[in-house]
Amino acid sequence: MKILHLSQRDDIAHILDNLDEPATIYLAEGTYRAKIWIKADGVKLIGAGRETTKITFDDAAKKPHADGREYNTFRTYTLCVTGSDCVLENLTVENSNAHPEKVGQCVALSVNANNFVAKNVDLKSTQDTLFTSPFPDDLVVRYSGLTDDPAYYDGFIPKEQLCLEGSAVQIYKNCRIYGSVDFIFGCAEAYFDNCRLISVADARNSGYVAAPAHSLKQDRGYTFLNCSFESDGAPEGAIYLARPWRDFGKCDFIDCSLGSHISPLLFNKWNDTYRDKTCRFSYCGLTSDAPLEPVAWSKELNARQRQEILSRYALLEKQLKV
Repeated sequence: MKILHLSQRDDIAHILDNLDEPATIYLAEGTYRAKIWIKADGVKLIGAGRETTKITFDDAAKKPHADGREYNTFRTYTLCVTGSDCVLENLTVENSNAHPEKVGQCVALSVNANNFVAKNVDLKSTQDTLFTSPFPDDLVVRYSGLTDDPAYYDGFIPKEQLCLEGSAVQIYKNCRIYGSVDFIFGCAEAYFDNCRLISVADARNSGYVAAPAHSLKQDRGYTFLNCSFESDGAPEGAIYLARPWRDFGKCDFIDCSLGSHISPLLFNKWNDTYRDKTCRFSYCGLTSDAPLEPVAWSKELNARQRQEILSRYALLEKQLKV
């Protein structure tokens, strides 16, 4: 396996864009202003520490792109991963935009890949911090150029970033993820283990941590294990743990601690929709600063269901060597 040691003097975006084989890449301390796409399989990107090694950029959804259209959510990433079996460790990935109500969505990390692991990583942004593909089916149609309708964005997103067939497994361990609205979204089977989910201030004075869009055929969605939901300026009672971005979105929250910024209702159905009838939101073992009154359409996991999830996660941890 190739081993590279890079510093701020190196063009890391160019190096990673042209990498075509597995590699372990060590990033020295420093702030790297770059928009990066990891295409190769088996890449490990390891920083000197998440307090000292930062990759940052500032694209936003309403920013005009060179092609004459706006960036849209999915082109705003600071770091995009499409290679399978990749690892991020001991670094920070940031989208530095701070006013999503004005500039739109600002993705820090977009993981359009399978068997992805992030350990001791900080992800920082506001709205839509972390995207976990695959895309919902309707967006694959919309962006892939499958139609002749000019209202659809033919070729809008590179095919390598868009068309991920089947399901994807991702694990985030000992990470800190910052955001305000829908700051973890997508369709992956993703596990957040011992992570801190930090809701930052937003001028709209409300927010949502997760926005899952899993299809009905997916048995597993987002699972939050032993996570801490914390506030960095978010108002008391104004943040929901999740709302379904598409019908059948799935989230499980197990043995998590909730700050007073989390609504006692826990979940929201997504505006004027009927997704409260289709989404699959469950919880157990939650501790909170305030009494909880979970919405009637959520479910409390029983001991058997809890153990099935934990056993599945333990198997994936072993397989991915987390």
